[in-house]
Amino acid sequence: MKILVIGSNSFSGSNLVNSLLDKDYDVFGISRSNEYNPIFLPYKTNPRIKNFKFFKLNLNFDNNKIAKLIKKEKIKHIFNFAAQGEVRSSFYFPLDHYQTNLMAHVNFLEKIKNFDFIENYIQISTPEVYGTNKSFVYESFNLNPSSPYASSKAALDLYLLTLFKTYGFPIKFVRSSNVYGPCQQLYRIVPKSFILFNQNKKISLDGGGKAKKIYTYIDDISEGEILIMKKGKLGEIYHLSSNKLISIKDLVKKISYCSNKKFSDCIKISKERIGQDRHYNVSSNKIYSELNWKAKTDLELGLMMTYKWVQQNLNFLKKQKLIYKHKK
Repeated sequence: MKILVIGSNSFSGSNLVNSLLDKDYDVFGISRSNEYNPIFLPYKTNPRIKNFKFFKLNLNFDNNKIAKLIKKEKIKHIFNFAAQGEVRSSFYFPLDHYQTNLMAHVNFLEKIKNFDFIENYIQISTPEVYGTNKSFVYESFNLNPSSPYASSKAALDLYLLTLFKTYGFPIKFVRSSNVYGPCQQLYRIVPKSFILFNQNKKISLDGGGKAKKIYTYIDDISEGEILIMKKGKLGEIYHLSSNKLISIKDLVKKISYCSNKKFSDCIKISKERIGQDRHYNVSSNKIYSELNWKAKTDLELGLMMTYKWVQQNLNFLKKQKLIYKHKK
């Protein structure tokens, strides 16, 4: 079975590629950049790597080439991770977010919407589209985005839903909680904290770390995405989440304990970042009841596995920049 992963260089995309190879699928990967250092691409050490083909293509400029590849190979299953994916930067580069997250996708989808051999188009959306909610958020909740990033993703979701209703386009939506694990981008709070603490440096807690979110281990997320491909219903939204809410402060406290550091020596308080959703409480009850999926990896174990990855690659990682760099 042939599967296309658009955004295969991303943290979630590369982990999905690795999980698909484990299950002996033939996988095509597309990203706008050349493949990253293997430290950030778990599939590079997969024994079935021969089943993976990579193409450097940019959805903004190469949607014709991507559509031709899908048609030539008769690819039945597509996972789309491609996006401008950083909330804070979306306030400074809103046009780039709307161009990539909406317009480039509309142009691309116009070219493939009538490919009748496609069985699954799995859109990796985001719970950011719901905005802040103190109670559990369910798939039936209204959209209430609070950033250009979230609103651009919400707009694409609505467009895809229109394609489903009008043309029967085989869409399924995935909205996952915050993810973490080995190979994650270094500007994200979990790897960044581990690297800083190893060097006896402090991490800034925006707003004192009071925001509450759910963190789910990346391997559990990839397994859920594959299950949705195989058994999920067309036109449906599925949340993937451990259902365990934690404040950023308490998350960093756990990371400091993993690092054998005193929490008070590891942090400094900074003002709240722009666009921060205070509560990010995503329920995965639907996929558990319908498809029997639930996250298997508890937070402490997942953090320890991430810590081991950081330690194994520390000489390289500590030389890298720990900030997000915007790309058009």
